[in-house]
Amino acid sequence: MQKIKTRIIVIAVLIISSYKSHAQLNPLGAMYFQNQYLANPAFAGMENELNIGGIYRQQWSNIPGAPSLQSLTADWGSSKRMGLGVSLNNDHSGLMRRTRAVASYAYHLPLSGNNDRLSFGLSLGVMDQRINYRDVDGDLTDVSIANYNNQGTYLDGDFGLAYTGNRLRVQAALPNLKSFFNTDDNSRNEIDRATWMGAASYRLTLDKNTVGGMELEPKVVVRGVKNYDAIIDAGANLSFLNNTLNFQAMYHSTKNASFGVGMNFKKRLSILGLYSSNTSAMTNVSNGTFEIGLRVKAF
Repeated sequence: MQKIKTRIIVIAVLIISSYKSHAQLNPLGAMYFQNQYLANPAFAGMENELNIGGIYRQQWSNIPGAPSLQSLTADWGSSKRMGLGVSLNNDHSGLMRRTRAVASYAYHLPLSGNNDRLSFGLSLGVMDQRINYRDVDGDLTDVSIANYNNQGTYLDGDFGLAYTGNRLRVQAALPNLKSFFNTDDNSRNEIDRATWMGAASYRLTLDKNTVGGMELEPKVVVRGVKNYDAIIDAGANLSFLNNTLNFQAMYHSTKNASFGVGMNFKKRLSILGLYSSNTSAMTNVSNGTFEIGLRVKAF
């Protein structure tokens, strides 16, 4: 009876994992405007200073085992051409834990005297995912749990490139390189996994007469997903008072939307609060997620 109970728990974990993979199709909202290094290693050290970012995302309904994610990043432009970065993510959903840590190197090639640059970035690190034994109510010796945890820690990484100018930004990235190159049977059997990303944005000055000005940056993002139609994100960031206050909204082709409000203090501390409704396929499961992001220019 105890083993049957444990197997039911494992099956439930796999179902939660399926929901979690859908949740991963909703990327962190900070990646669109506040911290683009989250999605593309080519943005590491884009500014010639140290930037430290922290993000916490939680399902709006605070129930036991609800998905949550914590992210910490730091990137530094050591020169006009070289950037370094580190990124740490901790993802928790039900019994499952997933931790990913990578280090990034970016090279920024100047194209003109107008801040036009072509950037290349590569991240390499480790990924660890497992079932937490302490949360299992059942037979801890069951082989189903052991087999899942025995996959161990493995190498992973990302590659990205970007063109950035004073107004136009175009970028592309390949996340999760281990899965992209199909290095083992687990990678080949994965579904709902992000495979590539492309994005373009353009900054528009709407009103120069307003104190500090008013700017609008429309953005379109296309994300490839294994065994699924590509997802399109379209929206914009509207900023006031030299970007002291900003509002952002993105609509996703998965029939959900994200809305955020951000503030910048003396161009050193950026705070973003963002709510994302759930995808149409998940509206009966939960009512979306809330995310708060911080980004500090240390020096």
